[in-house]
Amino acid sequence: MELHKFLLVLLLLTSTILVASGDTSVHESSIDHPRHHHHHRHRHHRHSHQYYVDQRNKKYGFDKLFVFGDSYADTGNIQKSLGNSWKPPYGITFPGKPAGRFSDGRVLTDYIAKYYGIKSPVAYRWIKYFPKKLRSGVNFAYGGTGVLDTLVPEPNMTTQIDFFQQLLDNKVYNKVDLQSALFLVSLAGNDYSAYIAKGGIAEGLPAFITSVIKQLGVNLKRLRSLGARKIAVTGLEPLGCLPVNTVQTSFQQCNATANTAVAFHNVLLNEAVSKLNIEIGYNACTVLDLFNSFTTVLMHKGDITGSLKFETPLKPCCMGISPTDRCGSVDENGKKLYVVCNDTNSAFFWDGVHPTQAGWHAVSLALKPVLDQIV
Repeated sequence: MELHKFLLVLLLLTSTILVASGDTSVHESSIDHPRHHHHHRHRHHRHSHQYYVDQRNKKYGFDKLFVFGDSYADTGNIQKSLGNSWKPPYGITFPGKPAGRFSDGRVLTDYIAKYYGIKSPVAYRWIKYFPKKLRSGVNFAYGGTGVLDTLVPEPNMTTQIDFFQQLLDNKVYNKVDLQSALFLVSLAGNDYSAYIAKGGIAEGLPAFITSVIKQLGVNLKRLRSLGARKIAVTGLEPLGCLPVNTVQTSFQQCNATANTAVAFHNVLLNEAVSKLNIEIGYNACTVLDLFNSFTTVLMHKGDITGSLKFETPLKPCCMGISPTDRCGSVDENGKKLYVVCNDTNSAFFWDGVHPTQAGWHAVSLALKPVLDQIV
């Protein structure tokens, strides 16, 4: 199919990728065959074991994590009035109640931190209440946001980096601190949903995608200039496999055309990162391939170790009881307008857009080869 047709499908499908999503009834699911990923064994880690944390610190050299981006990384920044992440049943697996994460439990940030033996960084909006947690870094990500302004009145990535720079200006961190820090940048597609909601047309999408990647490149360079030594930036996930976009097939099948369209964004991203690394003189920036890691898990219907099983991988665990309802919706009397699956560990997706804790765990295992290279 021609590129402009791919982009048209991408434009149509990303119209729903914002803070949360609509849900409806579901059936058994399956997936088109994506690219294969090599298998690796991975041990499940427990953060509570301080010896383990110290050993991971020594191995990888990171003791702080600074995070920028959206709901795939947000651990409690978005305002309670804006995100369903502060409403039941979000957080039922961890920490046992809604805490601002767009999942039943832990999200990408938590697993990246865990992998390198770092305590998950405190959300920026809470740093004044937990100053001691600053030693592990800060999470500046806000659900619903993008590289540019979106429909959510929260700080875009440029402003998030402004917050980080303010901490540097206030001597909370110095350049030496940043040498042992990893920077995580999450970009899950909110810029594109905002584009169509603001009246953007298909013909203008290629230029808009280019502008998004250009601004992302500016942001990465700025982080470098502020002292970032190592940066991990996410590629765009397979939008055609998100439940909001597979509901038309009763969650039976991914939209292969949409997933091919996503490749345009990811190709530009990889080109921008490669160019930046050449300018720097070493691999300061690494792309975390969420497209491949998501499709690998979905294809295997579980994690690559075989310890987690997602028998209906495209089926969300939490969904609205009607097409107009979504996970976390209630009526004027407080009655639940959603249903939740019996076992969150059996579902890859939590709601129409976001993975479950188990889903993110499986994704983190699929990312292991590239995470091992970030040192």
